[in-house]
Amino acid sequence: MSKTYRIFDRRRLLLLLSVLLIVGFFTITLFGYFVSKQAIREAIIGQDLPLTSSNIYSEIQKDLVRPVLISSTMAHDTFLREWVLKGEKDVGELARYLAEVKERYGAFSSFFVSEKSAIYYTAAGILKRVAATEPRDAWYYRVRNMKETYEINVDPDLANKDRLTIFINYRVFDFAGNYIGATGIGLTVDAVRHLIAEYQQRYKRIIYFVDEQGRKVLFGSTDRQVIDMHAAPGLGRLVERILQEKSGFYQYKVNGDNYILNVNYLSELKWYLFVEQNEDEALSGIRRTLYVNLVVSLAMTLLVLFLAHLTLDRYQNRIEEMASTDKLTGLLNRQVFIIFIEKLLAAFRRDSRSISVLFMDVDHFKSINDLHGHLAGDRTLSGLAQLLRKALRQSDVAVRWGGEEFLVVLNDCDIDQAKDIAEKLRKAIEQRRFEGNGKLISVTVSIGVSQYDGVEMFEQTISRADAALYTAKKEGRNRVSSVPTIS
Repeated sequence: MSKTYRIFDRRRLLLLLSVLLIVGFFTITLFGYFVSKQAIREAIIGQDLPLTSSNIYSEIQKDLVRPVLISSTMAHDTFLREWVLKGEKDVGELARYLAEVKERYGAFSSFFVSEKSAIYYTAAGILKRVAATEPRDAWYYRVRNMKETYEINVDPDLANKDRLTIFINYRVFDFAGNYIGATGIGLTVDAVRHLIAEYQQRYKRIIYFVDEQGRKVLFGSTDRQVIDMHAAPGLGRLVERILQEKSGFYQYKVNGDNYILNVNYLSELKWYLFVEQNEDEALSGIRRTLYVNLVVSLAMTLLVLFLAHLTLDRYQNRIEEMASTDKLTGLLNRQVFIIFIEKLLAAFRRDSRSISVLFMDVDHFKSINDLHGHLAGDRTLSGLAQLLRKALRQSDVAVRWGGEEFLVVLNDCDIDQAKDIAEKLRKAIEQRRFEGNGKLISVTVSIGVSQYDGVEMFEQTISRADAALYTAKKEGRNRVSSVPTIS
């Protein structure tokens, strides 16, 4: 019966196609990821962190720098200096002044400490006298002896139940330039920490302030990191360099995560503003996109391969069918028969099973064409082929040898069995009527039979079957003839 034989192995093509698609998709995806990663990184360094620092600085001007300006105004206030020079007589007058400053600017506390009397004044009046032997008064003697005009210090506020407070301590001089005391205002640490926490939430960054000794002085209310930045994991080795350079970008790692740090020195506060960005967190979005793209790429690759498999299978079967079968009858053609014989003989060498050949020719076929036309002849040949496909076994092969000649190869069949099969075919064809131009046409066939001897060239086996066919025709046609196997 008719079979289709593979011209090429499409598995190699599909494997090559899959490799190209996977490499192509993954290369494009990874290239896009690394380009995006670099772009985001450059944006963090070149835009995001500097912009965040600028925005925070502009906002803390009213939250931290503004108190410095208020304290400066107090230190240069004519009223305050004249009140001291007049002998500090009316305490209520100064208390009202300090209360007005506190209320007007929303300060947590306001104060003045007199160098002459050592009295600590607040909006409530006299708080205490400062003394060099009192540890809690060390700040005043530090301010009195410092060269700078002011300092920012974090201390408990005695006037407010020792609540931790940020003090702006400003040196006060009389009109002749003589030191006469220290004044300023205070802000609660909790309030400023809350502001920093708001900044962190708003900008999605880690924000804190570091003093000139490398100690963290202000940070978010939920921040539990170390205070001494020299001991900070990853960052500690960079602290001295940062304190010297005062501003710039720095990179370090903590627990495998990459951090980018932008530092700005705020001269008004004498603090460093640290704005950190966890680079891995910033890249988490495009990393998720990478994973999605990889999954989509894999899915697209599998889909393309599946469609390619279906298409190749369909068209390969079609092309190979066209290349390997006779167009009119659907049987194998002589070109593909050579491939079949090579496989058959290879199997014979492994397991010597009998192989027989039937060479069949339609008797007086020319007269069918002459009487009924070539179309009727073609239909007759097609009908014969259909009969052969139905009559033969799965392991047998029928070939249109040329014109009205057919070759049948019977696998695992000796010559006696082959002659029986040939006789059955001859009778079946003789009894069959084929339609041609509206008429029923009866035909007969002559068949030559031979058996492969396992030694000769298979062409010799076919030649002997051809010789037996010639004998059948010579003896009157419509018969089966065979030749003995060469010993």
